[in-house]
Amino acid sequence: MFEFRGEFAALSAALIWAVASVIYTQLGRQLTPLMLNLAKGMIAIGLLILTLLLRSSLFPTVPLPAVGLLLLSGAIGIGFGDTAYFAALNHLGTRRALVLESLAPPLAALLALVGLQEQLSTIAWIGILLTVSGVTWVVLERSPASAPSSSPSSLGPGIIWGTLAALGQAGGGVLSRAALAGSEIDPLWSTLVRLLGGQFVLLLWAIWQRRSWQEFQPLSNRRFLLTLIGTAFASTYLALWLQQIAFKYTATGVAQSLLAISPVFVLPIAIVMGEKVSLRAILGVLVAIAGVWLLFNR
Repeated sequence: MFEFRGEFAALSAALIWAVASVIYTQLGRQLTPLMLNLAKGMIAIGLLILTLLLRSSLFPTVPLPAVGLLLLSGAIGIGFGDTAYFAALNHLGTRRALVLESLAPPLAALLALVGLQEQLSTIAWIGILLTVSGVTWVVLERSPASAPSSSPSSLGPGIIWGTLAALGQAGGGVLSRAALAGSEIDPLWSTLVRLLGGQFVLLLWAIWQRRSWQEFQPLSNRRFLLTLIGTAFASTYLALWLQQIAFKYTATGVAQSLLAISPVFVLPIAIVMGEKVSLRAILGVLVAIAGVWLLFNR
């Protein structure tokens, strides 16, 4: 298992994000995407600082270029990418937003090939193709009775936001890989730096849009706040930490492919919630699993 720590970290993060996506769809009905991203980021930053203080590793010696790459990674992947993803969730719903997010792995692999000269084997490329195809298959296979349709006015913006989110995730992933690969940087510390970069962009965005702090009013509801804190702990503190471990110990395209397998994990959640799942969706899961197997055996 130690040999595949990057791969297992990516799969664990994908599982957490699958559950969190369902919850964020509900929370997004009360908080705008920008404010939701700000709120969960602030919660996670507090938890990360506390953890690093307890470990006496809040101020490590890290080369400035690596710090810059991590800050830029956070600005692009979190500040822009996550906000675009939340907007896509609001327009398209969980599973349709996730299918557009599945564009991130091939984009990340191509960017890493060009920017980092990161070569992948033919088997790895086939694994990425199968994983992305299986994920897309799963997301598109909805039962008519349970699949809410998007209005034309929501579908177009949703597709745009979803595509931009995938580009943000891919770019952020490549920058993280550039900073972490072969370094002694603690993934927990890099998670904090990425979040700080992301939060800075979000704050500038909020100021530019002249957003009112009154938009945080839903946080005064105790149940809403506790739900947000719990979800932020899992999806931002823990899952982003796991994501950084994945980018540190495995190739960008492989890590991004495994991170994008969330819809496969959404399927059993959908079954528990009473959604009818087709046989073709299950076949899509098998295709994705075959892709994952190839990525582990590349």
